[in-house]
Amino acid sequence: MKLFFGEIFPQVKINEEEQQHIVKVLRMKEGEEINVTDGKGNLAAGNLIFEGKKVSLDVSEVKENLPNFSTQLHIAIAPTKNIDRIEFFLEKATEMAVSEITLIQTEKTERKNLNTDKLRKQSVAASKQSLRFHFPMVNDLTKFSDFIKTLDPETTFVAHCNENLERIDLKEIHPQEKITFLIGPEGDFSDKEIQMLADKGIKAVSLGNQRLRTETAGVFVAAWNYFKMMD
Repeated sequence: MKLFFGEIFPQVKINEEEQQHIVKVLRMKEGEEINVTDGKGNLAAGNLIFEGKKVSLDVSEVKENLPNFSTQLHIAIAPTKNIDRIEFFLEKATEMAVSEITLIQTEKTERKNLNTDKLRKQSVAASKQSLRFHFPMVNDLTKFSDFIKTLDPETTFVAHCNENLERIDLKEIHPQEKITFLIGPEGDFSDKEIQMLADKGIKAVSLGNQRLRTETAGVFVAAWNYFKMMD
């Protein structure tokens, strides 16, 4: 399947950047069959039409409300100092069905500025690569104190490295429709932040005996959830 991003309603329209990619990079020809998704669970199939520099679709079929993943996984993660690492996480988590990503600014977060639009574009690219019709939501950098106000302790877990505090095993968490994981920065969450989460009734989780990098922990959680959905 050749999958591209665009609008489905009120009419099918291929995204302008995608049009340029089709013409200048892929050098596709008129009449070739492609699929277009809006990332909201809708999909159109048809054949390419070229009108000068514009590319459109002769639509043969539209499918609406395609099934989404059984678990909506939200990962809130502190951006790493090296932006390449968080981009790696975002790509791999997208491929493994994460539904929402929030970048959180904690006490120890070193990176204060993010090009969220670039991250969103990378998420779209990873979604197309993995043939996703529901794209993940990528939220702007959010202060930790603001983010935790919205959390439901019944469906939220935090992965931190403090071995002196009680942490449940990941195996004890059962599949559910919605689940949120918080992943700390390089240097982990501060004691104050861990206490704030505990005060809200949010359980801490161990991801194993090894100490994982921030982006590795995020990918691990995404893979764990993906595996559970396939079980």
